Amino acid sequence: MKPNEMDTSLLDQAILFAVECHSGTERRGKGFPYIVHPMEAMAIAATMTSDQEVLAAAALHDVVEDTDVTLDEIRSRFGDRVARLVDTESDRIGEGLDWQARKVESLRRLTVASRDEKIVALGDKLSNMRAIARDYTTRGEPFWNMFRIKDKSVHSWRYHALLGALADLSDTYAYQEFEFLVKRIFEMG
Repeated sequence: MKPNEMDTSLLDQAILFAVECHSGTERRGKGFPYIVHPMEAMAIAATMTSDQEVLAAAALHDVVEDTDVTLDEIRSRFGDRVARLVDTESDRIGEGLDWQARKVESLRRLTVASRDEKIVALGDKLSNMRAIARDYTTRGEPFWNMFRIKDKSVHSWRYHALLGALADLSDTYAYQEFEFLVKRIFEMG
Protein backbone atom coordinates (compact mmCIF):
# COMPACT_ATOMS: atom_id res chain seq x y z
CA MET A 1 0.00 0.00 0.00
CA LYS A 2 1.06 3.55 -0.67
CA PRO A 3 1.61 5.92 2.31
CA ASN A 4 -1.87 7.52 2.27
CA GLU A 5 -3.80 4.36 1.41
CA MET A 6 -5.78 2.30 3.84
CA ASP A 7 -7.28 -1.14 3.52
CA THR A 8 -11.00 -0.54 3.12
CA SER A 9 -11.83 -3.93 1.60
CA LEU A 10 -14.06 -5.04 4.51
CA LEU A 11 -15.87 -1.70 4.56
CA ASP A 12 -16.26 -1.73 0.78
CA GLN A 13 -17.83 -5.19 0.96
CA ALA A 14 -20.15 -4.09 3.79
CA ILE A 15 -21.31 -1.04 1.84
CA LEU A 16 -22.02 -3.13 -1.27
CA PHE A 17 -23.86 -5.73 0.81
CA ALA A 18 -25.94 -3.04 2.56
CA VAL A 19 -26.81 -1.50 -0.83
CA GLU A 20 -27.86 -4.91 -2.14
CA CYS A 21 -29.94 -5.71 0.97
CA HIS A 22 -31.75 -2.37 1.04
CA SER A 23 -32.14 -2.11 -2.75
CA GLY A 24 -35.58 -0.93 -3.85
CA THR A 25 -36.71 0.09 -0.37
CA GLU A 26 -37.71 3.56 0.73
CA ARG A 27 -36.97 5.16 4.07
CA ARG A 28 -40.35 5.19 5.83
CA GLY A 29 -42.36 8.02 4.30
CA LYS A 30 -39.27 9.99 3.28
CA GLY A 31 -39.34 9.58 -0.50
CA PHE A 32 -35.66 8.61 -0.77
CA PRO A 33 -33.81 5.27 -0.91
CA TYR A 34 -33.39 3.52 2.45
CA ILE A 35 -29.63 3.13 1.91
CA VAL A 36 -29.17 6.86 2.53
CA HIS A 37 -29.77 6.28 6.27
CA PRO A 38 -27.12 3.58 6.87
CA MET A 39 -24.63 5.53 4.77
CA GLU A 40 -25.28 8.63 6.90
CA ALA A 41 -24.93 6.54 10.07
CA MET A 42 -21.60 5.24 8.76
CA ALA A 43 -20.43 8.77 7.90
CA ILE A 44 -21.32 9.93 11.42
CA ALA A 45 -19.44 6.97 12.92
CA ALA A 46 -16.43 7.94 10.77
CA THR A 47 -16.22 11.25 12.65
CA MET A 48 -15.45 9.21 15.79
CA THR A 49 -13.32 6.32 14.49
CA SER A 50 -11.50 5.01 11.45
CA ASP A 51 -11.93 1.39 12.60
CA GLN A 52 -13.12 -0.42 9.47
CA GLU A 53 -15.12 -3.03 11.42
CA VAL A 54 -17.01 -0.33 13.33
CA LEU A 55 -17.74 1.53 10.10
CA ALA A 56 -18.83 -1.72 8.41
CA ALA A 57 -21.21 -2.40 11.31
CA ALA A 58 -22.64 1.11 10.97
CA ALA A 59 -23.28 0.49 7.27
CA LEU A 60 -24.91 -2.85 8.11
CA HIS A 61 -26.75 -1.82 11.29
CA ASP A 62 -30.29 -2.21 9.85
CA VAL A 63 -29.69 -5.24 7.61
CA VAL A 64 -30.67 -7.86 10.22
CA GLU A 65 -33.52 -5.76 11.60
CA ASP A 66 -35.09 -4.77 8.27
CA THR A 67 -34.27 -7.56 5.79
CA ASP A 68 -34.17 -11.36 5.67
CA VAL A 69 -30.44 -11.43 6.42
CA THR A 70 -29.54 -13.20 9.66
CA LEU A 71 -26.90 -12.37 12.20
CA ASP A 72 -25.20 -15.66 11.32
CA GLU A 73 -24.90 -14.47 7.71
CA ILE A 74 -23.34 -11.19 8.89
CA ARG A 75 -20.92 -13.21 11.06
CA SER A 76 -20.05 -15.49 8.14
CA ARG A 77 -19.42 -12.60 5.73
CA PHE A 78 -17.87 -10.00 8.03
CA GLY A 79 -16.68 -11.75 11.19
CA ASP A 80 -17.67 -12.03 14.84
CA ARG A 81 -16.87 -8.47 15.84
CA VAL A 82 -18.95 -6.87 13.08
CA ALA A 83 -21.81 -9.27 13.89
CA ARG A 84 -21.62 -8.34 17.59
CA LEU A 85 -21.66 -4.63 16.77
CA VAL A 86 -24.66 -5.07 14.46
CA ASP A 87 -26.45 -7.22 17.05
CA THR A 88 -26.12 -4.59 19.77
CA GLU A 89 -27.81 -2.03 17.52
CA SER A 90 -30.54 -4.34 16.18
CA ASP A 91 -34.05 -4.01 17.59
CA ARG A 92 -35.45 -7.26 19.02
CA ILE A 93 -38.64 -7.16 16.92
CA GLY A 94 -39.12 -10.93 16.71
CA GLU A 95 -38.90 -11.56 20.46
CA GLY A 96 -42.56 -10.79 21.21
CA LEU A 97 -41.87 -7.57 23.06
CA ASP A 98 -43.98 -4.45 22.55
CA TRP A 99 -42.36 -1.20 21.41
CA GLN A 100 -41.67 0.16 24.89
CA ALA A 101 -40.22 -3.12 26.17
CA ARG A 102 -37.95 -3.35 23.09
CA LYS A 103 -36.70 0.19 23.66
CA VAL A 104 -36.08 -0.44 27.38
CA GLU A 105 -34.12 -3.61 26.47
CA SER A 106 -32.17 -1.68 23.83
CA LEU A 107 -31.31 1.04 26.37
CA ARG A 108 -30.19 -1.59 28.87
CA ARG A 109 -27.84 -3.14 26.30
CA LEU A 110 -26.56 0.25 25.18
CA THR A 111 -25.82 1.46 28.71
CA VAL A 112 -23.30 -1.37 29.24
CA ALA A 113 -22.07 -1.47 25.63
CA SER A 114 -18.49 -0.89 24.56
CA ARG A 115 -17.41 2.44 23.10
CA ASP A 116 -17.39 0.89 19.61
CA GLU A 117 -20.95 -0.40 20.04
CA LYS A 118 -21.99 3.07 21.21
CA ILE A 119 -20.36 4.66 18.15
CA VAL A 120 -22.48 2.47 15.84
CA ALA A 121 -25.58 3.33 17.89
CA LEU A 122 -24.84 7.06 17.91
CA GLY A 123 -24.40 7.04 14.13
CA ASP A 124 -27.88 5.53 13.81
CA LYS A 125 -29.54 7.68 16.46
CA LEU A 126 -28.05 10.96 15.22
CA SER A 127 -29.12 10.16 11.66
CA ASN A 128 -32.64 9.48 12.97
CA MET A 129 -32.63 12.64 15.08
CA ARG A 130 -31.52 14.75 12.12
CA ALA A 131 -34.48 13.39 10.12
CA ILE A 132 -36.85 14.02 13.04
CA ALA A 133 -35.58 17.60 13.38
CA ARG A 134 -36.04 18.28 9.65
CA ASP A 135 -39.53 16.76 9.51
CA TYR A 136 -40.74 18.21 12.82
CA THR A 137 -39.56 21.68 11.80
CA THR A 138 -41.55 21.38 8.56
CA ARG A 139 -44.68 19.60 9.81
CA GLY A 140 -44.99 20.62 13.45
CA GLU A 141 -46.94 18.53 15.95
CA PRO A 142 -48.82 16.45 13.29
CA PHE A 143 -45.40 14.94 12.47
CA TRP A 144 -45.74 12.53 15.41
CA ASN A 145 -48.81 10.92 13.80
CA MET A 146 -46.58 9.10 11.30
CA PHE A 147 -45.23 6.85 14.08
CA ARG A 148 -46.88 3.83 15.68
CA ILE A 149 -46.28 5.61 18.99
CA LYS A 150 -47.82 9.03 18.40
CA ASP A 151 -47.16 10.54 21.83
CA LYS A 152 -44.27 13.01 21.59
CA SER A 153 -43.54 12.60 25.32
CA VAL A 154 -42.75 8.91 24.80
CA HIS A 155 -40.26 9.80 22.06
CA SER A 156 -38.84 12.47 24.37
CA TRP A 157 -38.35 9.88 27.13
CA ARG A 158 -36.54 7.57 24.71
CA TYR A 159 -34.21 10.16 23.22
CA HIS A 160 -33.33 11.63 26.62
CA ALA A 161 -32.58 8.11 27.85
CA LEU A 162 -30.38 7.59 24.78
CA LEU A 163 -28.43 10.71 25.75
CA GLY A 164 -27.68 9.06 29.08
CA ALA A 165 -26.80 5.69 27.57
CA LEU A 166 -24.44 7.31 25.05
CA ALA A 167 -22.89 9.84 27.46
CA ASP A 168 -19.49 8.09 27.20
CA LEU A 169 -19.28 9.77 23.78
CA SER A 170 -20.02 13.27 25.10
CA ASP A 171 -16.53 14.38 24.01
CA THR A 172 -17.49 13.89 20.34
CA TYR A 173 -19.07 16.39 18.00
CA ALA A 174 -21.63 13.74 16.98
CA TYR A 175 -22.87 13.40 20.58
CA GLN A 176 -22.96 17.17 21.02
CA GLU A 177 -25.04 17.54 17.85
CA PHE A 178 -27.32 14.73 19.02
CA GLU A 179 -27.78 16.42 22.41
CA PHE A 180 -28.48 19.79 20.75
CA LEU A 181 -31.16 18.29 18.48
CA VAL A 182 -32.81 16.30 21.30
CA LYS A 183 -33.06 19.45 23.42
CA ARG A 184 -34.24 21.56 20.49
CA ILE A 185 -37.05 19.17 19.57
CA PHE A 186 -38.15 17.96 23.00
CA GLU A 187 -37.33 20.85 25.33
CA MET A 188 -37.79 23.92 23.17
CA GLY A 189 -40.55 22.43 21.00
